[in-house]
Amino acid sequence: MTVLTISQKGWVVIPAELRRKYDLHPGRQVQLVDYGGVLALIPTLDDPITEAAGMLRGVSSLTKRLIADHVEETARER
Repeated sequence: MTVLTISQKGWVVIPAELRRKYDLHPGRQVQLVDYGGVLALIPTLDDPITEAAGMLRGVSSLTKRLIADHVEETARER
C-alpha cells in the first residue's frame, strides 16, 4: 500500500512507478470520484468510444439470457 501526504496547497505526489503504469503525465486529466468515503483517481479516456469498442466481445448476451429465462419460466407455468 502506498501512503501519500497532502501538502499545504492540497497537492499529492503520485509515485513515478504508478504514473508510468497508468500513463499519467503532466497535463493528463483524471477524475476524482467519491465512493462514499473512499476517494479514487480515475484517468480519463482520450477517446472513450474507440477505447471501449470490443471490450464486451465474447460476453454472452444479457438479452438472450433474459429471453431464455422467460421461455423456461413460461414452460414451467404450463
